[in-house]
Amino acid sequence: MRHIYRCPLRWADMDAYGHVNNVVFLRYLEEARIDFLFRPDKEFQQGSVVARHEIDYKRQLVHRHAPVDIELWVTEIKAASFTLAYEVKDPDQIYVRASTVIVPFDFAAQRPRRITAQEREFLREYTDDKEEAVAA
Repeated sequence: MRHIYRCPLRWADMDAYGHVNNVVFLRYLEEARIDFLFRPDKEFQQGSVVARHEIDYKRQLVHRHAPVDIELWVTEIKAASFTLAYEVKDPDQIYVRASTVIVPFDFAAQRPRRITAQEREFLREYTDDKEEAVAA
């Protein structure tokens, strides 16, 4: 299953050419990730940190008033980290493909922690086997 976040575009997101600035896409991914992980009914209330981002820019996104969709899914779950994949897209085109490695973090102890059984169960719901077909 994939999580879908409808990301609003803001006037300040665009560069001098009217395109969404490449750096802004990191914020879009962050917004989608927060929408996915920090819901009251889910298990990631303890916190997490980003260990790595990879972004592949496919085409320019022209600023507009309509939101853009960000599809997010889990591609890997390890003992103390997991990887999210994203597509920033409209129904007929993909602007960005990206991935983020996330590490659950205990902010009180100031150290990484292992993924709990409840978190692992939640993440497994969003593991998407379509990822290999999409990347081809």
